[in-house]
Amino acid sequence: MVQIPYFIVVGIIAVAAVLVLFGFWRKGTLVFSGALLVGAVFRAILPVTRVGLLQVRGRLFDVFAMTTMGLLMLWLASSIAALGTD
Repeated sequence: MVQIPYFIVVGIIAVAAVLVLFGFWRKGTLVFSGALLVGAVFRAILPVTRVGLLQVRGRLFDVFAMTTMGLLMLWLASSIAALGTD
């Protein structure tokens, strides 16, 4: 039961990987960035006993790292021209 937030995040990442695999790289990147942001929210609001494998370092570092990477990937997916693909 402790790993449920982790499995939710991993499930979202799996959806992103499938999207990228089928050529929808922009949507896959957006979904992946969403997974990072969901992970950051879980890490921020859940107690240490419920966060499972989303805990890597301290709470502040984990939330900052996942939020920063999620926002950077969101910016990347929205700012690069499509180049004839999705």
